[in-house]
Order: sequence, then C-alpha cells, then structure tokens
Amino acid sequence: MERTCLDCGEPLVGRADKKFCDDQCRNNYNNRMNSDTTTQMRNINHILRKNRRILAGLIPEDKTTIHKDKLLAQGFNFTYFTHQYITQKGSIYHFVYEYGYLELDINFYMLVHRKNP
Repeated sequence: MERTCLDCGEPLVGRADKKFCDDQCRNNYNNRMNSDTTTQMRNINHILRKNRRILAGLIPEDKTTIHKDKLLAQGFNFTYFTHQYITQKGSIYHFVYEYGYLELDINFYMLVHRKNP
C-alpha cells in the first residue's frame, strides 16, 4: 500500500511514519484543521481585549462606580470575562484579567483594578 501526503495526496518517500511531503503541506494541513478553533479563539480574545481596554479607561484609580449604560455605550460585552472572585459575603466579581466589576444595584457596577491578582 502506497502512503500519500495528508495535504496534497502525493506519494511519500522516506520514513515509515512520515505523513507530509514537506513543511508547507504540514502547515497547510494543520492550518486547515485548526482554522475553526483559531477563528473562535481569535474572536473571543478580541472581545476580552476590548473589555479590558474599556474597563482600564473607566477606572481613574483603584475603583469607581459606573452606570451599565456607559459600559454598553462603549461596546462592553458582559458575556466574556477571564475569571470570577467570590468574596466571603458571597459577592461575585467578574474579572477581565486584572480589571473587575461587581453589580451593586440595578444597572450600577463597581469597577476595580487589582494590581497584584
């Protein structure tokens, strides 16, 4: 049975475990296999960077209070955050890297900046 390149289908010569005829075919194949995942990750990372930039621009020092409409007006997406922190009292902070927010009241949020997360 003749072995063929997984990308271009050309016959393979060389090692028994060889899967591609050259680096270009290997790269083409792997890029094609990972393109959906890569696109999704790229889109999520873009949203996270934008959320972080918005929070960083709205926090003058370590913390502030802001209305939800101001966040939404700048394009903040509440669906995406990097992690949560739950206080002993049960308050849930959502963080985008070192910047976080806590829902205080209907439509008001406290924004915080943790310098040493």
